[in-house]
Amino acid sequence: MRKICIMGSPGSGKSTLAKKIGQVLDIEVIHLDKLFWQPGWISVSQEDFKEAQQRHLVKDQWIIDGTYSSVWQPRLEKADTIIFLDFPKWICLYRVFQRYWKNRNQTRSDMGNGCPEKIDMEFFQFIWNYPKGKRLKILQALQENEEKQIVILQNSKQVSHFLATLRKKMIHLNSPSLSEKRLC
Repeated sequence: MRKICIMGSPGSGKSTLAKKIGQVLDIEVIHLDKLFWQPGWISVSQEDFKEAQQRHLVKDQWIIDGTYSSVWQPRLEKADTIIFLDFPKWICLYRVFQRYWKNRNQTRSDMGNGCPEKIDMEFFQFIWNYPKGKRLKILQALQENEEKQIVILQNSKQVSHFLATLRKKMIHLNSPSLSEKRLC
């Protein structure tokens, strides 16, 4: 796991999971929202967005969180691991409202500068319609990339188990006894 793509609905926990995996594996986390949004919630041009993503894709290792179907093809091609947070829409909506309440009038660390937390009807509708729209496209993209390591997590318990397993693997790989065995 050196090039990890994390996808899912808003509110599914992509950024949170990316940060946690980044800490465990000591890999840089790139938040697509930071690349896409300029102050005042103004989007960059598609060309600038593609170029910004490409600057990260050439690196030896990365964790990129965000879906953005307009630029996901190069990311999926370069990734060795694709994680899809396939949570029910009601959980995602609840989390988005909870996040809004917690961060209102503030800009999150995984968001573009000058983009304070907000929620509007368009965003609500996007999340509500996600299962019938983007979700199906993501599942198709996963089928087209079946040679990659694909992880689909559908609830918080599965996410916790995934992280615990990853931590155990890293502890095992970094244990002195294993290092000594490699020398023999």
